[in-house]
Amino acid sequence: MGEYMDAGHDLRHHGDAEVGGGLLDLAVNVRGRTPPAWLGRLLADSLTGLGAYPDPSRARKAVARRHGREPGEVLLTAGAAEAFVLLARVLNPRRAVVVHPQFTEPEAALRAAGHAVDRVLLEPDFTLDPALVPEDADLVVVGNPTNPTSVLHPGPVLAGLARPGRVLVVDEAFADCVPGETESLASRGDLPGLVVVRSLTKTWSLAGLRAGYLLAEPDLVARFSEAQPLWSVSTPALVAVEACCRPEALAEADAWATSLTEHRDDLAAGLRNLGLRVVPGARASFLLVADPEADRLRARLREGGIAVRRGDTFPGLGPEWFRVAVREPAVHRVLTDALGELLDR
Repeated sequence: MGEYMDAGHDLRHHGDAEVGGGLLDLAVNVRGRTPPAWLGRLLADSLTGLGAYPDPSRARKAVARRHGREPGEVLLTAGAAEAFVLLARVLNPRRAVVVHPQFTEPEAALRAAGHAVDRVLLEPDFTLDPALVPEDADLVVVGNPTNPTSVLHPGPVLAGLARPGRVLVVDEAFADCVPGETESLASRGDLPGLVVVRSLTKTWSLAGLRAGYLLAEPDLVARFSEAQPLWSVSTPALVAVEACCRPEALAEADAWATSLTEHRDDLAAGLRNLGLRVVPGARASFLLVADPEADRLRARLREGGIAVRRGDTFPGLGPEWFRVAVREPAVHRVLTDALGELLDR
């Protein structure tokens, strides 16, 4: 594992490694196994054009309109993960800082590119104190809402981290889990050095398609584009990006985010009723849970056919944590019933 291991944290371990073998998947934060039917039909229709090289112009313009930006401020990527690799390849930070706990791919990409990385480790309840970020950091990476904590940081607090001479990367892969996408900085073209990374993976169930984008100043976008392989984003992915930026798709996503709020509250209440600690103020499609026996509970759940995401591969967390995806209330009952039996023993 080499550069991806540090102090016992496997930075390349993700929720998909927890699932399989007929397990009930509460480890992966994707909305469902397939995209909505209307989107599936568009993707199927796009296959008739696979003989031509992908043309990103329409999708880029759609993203720009969706966020009130110019097309030159948009770079389409093969998922958010490619964006982090491009950042690591292009930038040469003197002091790179990653705010943890958060998605580990940004740090893994930086380390793979040979960069040293400093960590800001947040204490529970995982709210961000901007004073913890070193003033001399010229690259800062933070998630919002953050994976795995589900904490949503105030937009003005994050905006206050931007300054000339610093690249501020905000991972908004789960921003569309929040009704109205409050606290998003995606439309803030006025902030120096801001890079916002977005993904279609979660809400639209497109993990296998690899569709995402970043928003940044035109000069930064041009530098990232030069480092990107030709035709990196496939034609079906471009079709998905364009379609998911349409007003009717945005309305559908916002309605889903509203229903997600109710389902998340249902799951949190069920877990708390069992005496488990749930990180408060969750705003994404998952909950971070703590218990002294969390590692045993996770292993026993797996034996019983339920997969949840281990927490100890995230810097700042340990074996007393696990992450669980929000699903329908009936699925939540399966989990809480199983946990109730384990906690009674």
